[in-house]
Amino acid sequence: MQSNHTPDIAAKPSLFATIWNPRMLICILIGFSSGLPLYFLLQLVPAWLRREGVDLTSIGFIGLALLPYSWKFLWSPLLDRFSLPSIGRRRTWMLASQLLLLGAMAGIGLFSPANSLSSIVWAAFIIAVFSATQDIAIDAYRREILPDIELGIGNSFYVNAYRVAGLIPGGLGLIMADFVSWPMVFMMTAAFMLPGILCTLLVSEPTLHGTAPKTLQAAIVEPFREFFTRDGVKSSLLILAFMLLYKFGDSLATALITPFYIDVGFTNTQIGAVAKLVGFWSMIIGGFLGGLLMIKIGINRALWVFGFVQFASIFGFALLNEVGNDLFYLGLAVAFEYLGVGLGTAAFVAFIASKTNKKFSATQFALFSSFFAIPRSFTGVIAGYIVETLGLGWTNFFLISAATAIPGMILLYWVAPWNGDQQQK
Repeated sequence: MQSNHTPDIAAKPSLFATIWNPRMLICILIGFSSGLPLYFLLQLVPAWLRREGVDLTSIGFIGLALLPYSWKFLWSPLLDRFSLPSIGRRRTWMLASQLLLLGAMAGIGLFSPANSLSSIVWAAFIIAVFSATQDIAIDAYRREILPDIELGIGNSFYVNAYRVAGLIPGGLGLIMADFVSWPMVFMMTAAFMLPGILCTLLVSEPTLHGTAPKTLQAAIVEPFREFFTRDGVKSSLLILAFMLLYKFGDSLATALITPFYIDVGFTNTQIGAVAKLVGFWSMIIGGFLGGLLMIKIGINRALWVFGFVQFASIFGFALLNEVGNDLFYLGLAVAFEYLGVGLGTAAFVAFIASKTNKKFSATQFALFSSFFAIPRSFTGVIAGYIVETLGLGWTNFFLISAATAIPGMILLYWVAPWNGDQQQK
């Protein structure tokens, strides 16, 4: 499986040639590997704790264990500076983090929620550190192998696979929990890291864009200097604010989505079979169409259109809470949510990649995606507080979540104008 960088060209290749090339397959495999640990923490661990009688507020604090996703830019220069020459700069860190994730995800089920909740939080934190490190390396690898013309479709495939990975802990894992012990569920879920490990072993290291930083100081300073001087400090700060807020409403609405399904009255099997499988097909269709549309309309316009669909999908959960335990409405709400969020995320990740200079791909991509991840670390606590402590209930919670999505949409006017320049950096 080859992954050497193909030089950017002005002429657009055919749609068939764009889709059917080895880079798209690599994006799918590393996307799955990147998404699995996050959904493991967001879906399987909260479901486990809820079934073991842990209250929503305590479950919400698991979200704080996700802080490494928000601060990964702090150690990202290490990934630009150091590597094993025999493996390569990106593959060194991809392989190391994947192997550590395999062990940590399998081991967390050995703790008891009743007696070792703090240990579970720390274990979740360690998994998040390994996962965030894998993301740094994978994001840099993906940016370096994709020509600019393939950013939209390549990141669409990546995001699709990323979300497909959620079907394992949030779908298959929950179904398995009805038949086998929780420790066995965690070990079997961790085994799905193996395809990513195999991919890392088989692919080639991408061609360097310039030399690697000579010193750690250069690896830290130069990526930030280049970003803030590229279009000015004001423009850079607006971009960072947009990256912080564009997905905030969605992150808040889905922070405790599995406990929400449980509280509505759905069983593990119903959640795994209906919610996740319906979401899977909606996501596949939406992600594929999103990638095709980005080729036609560009990343900027896709952010507007997909962002609106993403915003509207939040109301589906409010309706589901009012309707109650109804499998049809569950499937409808999940289908709309996965369609909207899949579209929005595909465009958003492509936008992040377009703002990344290939010379500093690890550090800059980590900085941008860290801003994207900040809300995810706190939304679990916020969600639990709104629903349980304030007693506002799930319907009001989802309406509040929709309101928090509006500021990110407003910022599009400055950072991604409808008729703005689509030229990639």
